[in-house]
Amino acid sequence: MDSSSSPAAGAAAAKPGRGAGGRKGGDRKKSVSKSAKAGLQFPVGRISRYLKKGRYAIRYGAGAPVYLAAVLEYLAAEVLELAGNAARDNKKNRINPRHLCLAIRNDEELGKLLHGVTIASGGVLPNINPVLLPKRSASQTEKPEKAAKAAKSPKKA
Repeated sequence: MDSSSSPAAGAAAAKPGRGAGGRKGGDRKKSVSKSAKAGLQFPVGRISRYLKKGRYAIRYGAGAPVYLAAVLEYLAAEVLELAGNAARDNKKNRINPRHLCLAIRNDEELGKLLHGVTIASGGVLPNINPVLLPKRSASQTEKPEKAAKAAKSPKKA
């Protein structure tokens, strides 16, 4: 008789084995990240860790990193959408720092939020002060009007 045919060995093989650390074994569920539970792309677990490490408060709620991740994700999506539009306007396929700068400075709310921020290689908004533009004399402003009137065809009788 070999050990595999004995009733004690068969009963031990049928029982699920113990996992690491004394847990009951068996099929383990696949872990679901906090970001997936919240439906976010930004890492909730990492933001939670940074909040703990940063010692911003003694305690904080479980929803705090989720909310912060959602806010950061929204801001990133908003900036990237506007920068993508700026890149498309300049007939480019890639977003570069110039496109980011144009996107942020042309948007009123993002411009106010990032007012003191300098973007490396971003440049400035194209702007010429009207005082610096050449002055138009009174004769130059009348000539286009007279030319427009003269260009009209006379009424046929």
